[in-house]
Amino acid sequence: MPFSQPSFSRLGIKLFVIILLVNVAIAGLVFIGVSRSLDQGFIEYLDRTQTRRAETLAEGLADEWARRRDWQWLRQSPRAWRHLVRHQLWPGEATPPEGIERRLGDPQDFVLHDANGLPVIGLPPDNDQEAAELRWLPIRSKGQQVGTLGYRPPQQLMARMDRIFLSQQRRNLAIIVAALGLASLLLAGGLSWWVGRRTGGMTLAARRLTDGDYSTRLTERGSDELSRLARDFNVLAETLEASRQARSRWVSDIAHELRTPLAVLRGEIEAMQDGIRPLDLESLGSLGQEVGQLERLVADLRLLSQSDAGALEVQLAPLDLADSLTGRLNEAEGWLNDSDVSLTSDIQGPAWIRGDHQRLRQLWSNLLDNTVAYTQAPGTLRVSLTRRGDHWCLYWEDSAPGVASDALPRLTERLYRVEGSRNRASGGSGLGLSIAMALARAHGAEMTPGSSELGGLCWTLMFPAMPPHQHTGDDR
Repeated sequence: MPFSQPSFSRLGIKLFVIILLVNVAIAGLVFIGVSRSLDQGFIEYLDRTQTRRAETLAEGLADEWARRRDWQWLRQSPRAWRHLVRHQLWPGEATPPEGIERRLGDPQDFVLHDANGLPVIGLPPDNDQEAAELRWLPIRSKGQQVGTLGYRPPQQLMARMDRIFLSQQRRNLAIIVAALGLASLLLAGGLSWWVGRRTGGMTLAARRLTDGDYSTRLTERGSDELSRLARDFNVLAETLEASRQARSRWVSDIAHELRTPLAVLRGEIEAMQDGIRPLDLESLGSLGQEVGQLERLVADLRLLSQSDAGALEVQLAPLDLADSLTGRLNEAEGWLNDSDVSLTSDIQGPAWIRGDHQRLRQLWSNLLDNTVAYTQAPGTLRVSLTRRGDHWCLYWEDSAPGVASDALPRLTERLYRVEGSRNRASGGSGLGLSIAMALARAHGAEMTPGSSELGGLCWTLMFPAMPPHQHTGDDR
């Protein structure tokens, strides 16, 4: 059943904290960087502006000197000084815009001295350090210096500018940073809740899967990585569920296969003990057949377990596939004739591969067993081998009966039979094709079932061909 558990997991909390801290750190760095940039940039701006205003005022004072020929009128009228400064720095306006006089062009920021260096107008600096830091411009009229104009440098103006301009900018920047922090908080909370909810559900589902509840499924939403992970989890759960069912069926089928010959052995032994059957060579031969059946079943199971563990003993060496196949078909010709199955072959060779002679004989024998067991008499077996690119392609086809297309993929399942019965009279133990598949894979070959033109099955085996320089045979 679909499974989704809302949860604010530890991962969600960690994600929330990380995103929040990162965004707060970025906002703090932006605040510090912008504040410093504002400070330095504003000082440079004030420096240029104050210098231009001082030069403008010095030119205006030079014109006034040329007209009046002295500075006495300014000594006698501080109001005339304020009017002159406003007129020179704010031409065309009776009064400067509100607040501007306190920022740029304040008359108290300028000091006028005459040609002899005596003060004319302007309040003295608050202390000797400020007086020493004043900047001075000469006032010239017709080439003659008639006075000097002192003005405060930007550093002295910053005390007022901080309260007026920079404080406003920092306040606005602080508001922006606070908004960014709030947005980061909401983003981190929402994202961490979403991720925590998704991962929390996956964690609980994985725990249930570990406990053996293979029916657990995750809800698949969207197409992001977490959705693909949920799909992969569901595929894993389906695979595990199918594996458990197959394992249960496998154990049940093995028990059935072992129980049948053991029941026969027990019945015949009890018959001999009761005197119903004589203890002669014929009875012992019958017991030997059942023991042989058990030995073959155990050997098949051992081979499959080795294949699953990757420990199947295969000695690969250069080998002519065509020669191995032709030899085994020739040996089985009498067996096929007795089963009323005619053989036709078209085998091209030599076909060099890396293979194990004994394991290939076992592969051919299993395919022959399957053909003889299930092909209706009179039947036909057609075997062909041809080169296709870098592979040798083997086609093993027999005549009716065929297999439904939906049952083809299950033919190599262990103990699976199309007729669904456990009657060995109609077939073997159900392990032959599984063993054939394992042997083919041990040789690097792919073995796939299909429908035959003859009305039965067609097995296609693709063996990797050896490069010509790795063997001495003629590889056409």
